[in-house]
Amino acid sequence: MRDTVFTKAVIGQHTLLRKAGLVLGGSLFIALAAQVSVPFYPVPLTLQTLAILIVGLTFGSRLGAVTLLAYLAEGALGLPVFANGMNGAALMGPTAGFLFGFVGMAWLAGLAVEKGLARGVVSTALSGIGISALLYLPGLAWPAAMMGKSWDALWSGWMAPFLLGDTVKAVLAAMIVAGAWAIVKSRKA
Repeated sequence: MRDTVFTKAVIGQHTLLRKAGLVLGGSLFIALAAQVSVPFYPVPLTLQTLAILIVGLTFGSRLGAVTLLAYLAEGALGLPVFANGMNGAALMGPTAGFLFGFVGMAWLAGLAVEKGLARGVVSTALSGIGISALLYLPGLAWPAAMMGKSWDALWSGWMAPFLLGDTVKAVLAAMIVAGAWAIVKSRKA
């Protein structure tokens, strides 16, 4: 389905200026999504990881990872880009492992597209679910190491309540990207 990365199909050849615009636009998209809190059972969720999956799936591995590095840099510079308007202080807080893990999340999502693992809605959703699950490795390792949290406490308070929401967001990302790709393909035909 995707011989090239989605953004190349939409905007053409990637020049340095276009790449910079994509990085800036992508990091702004993620920052805005991080501020949206959706009531969800058992915990409210932000749309941050949904936006990260969309960026990774559409920008590709390298540009997606660079976009997330820019997003982290914006927060480190004091901009309120992280969830709940947090800034660089969050990079040392209990959720820092997730923030740093976002770079890998975007990279893996882009790599899934580039390697042909995310070609349709179902395979893209399954890839997104797996990638979202991998985010818990750095996300939980940080509080385990820095705060001495037990794995039982991390599972019950930091992971289990978010699994359903992360699954829904991965499926939504797959539907959005596959739908956008279908629109682009139909207009090029």
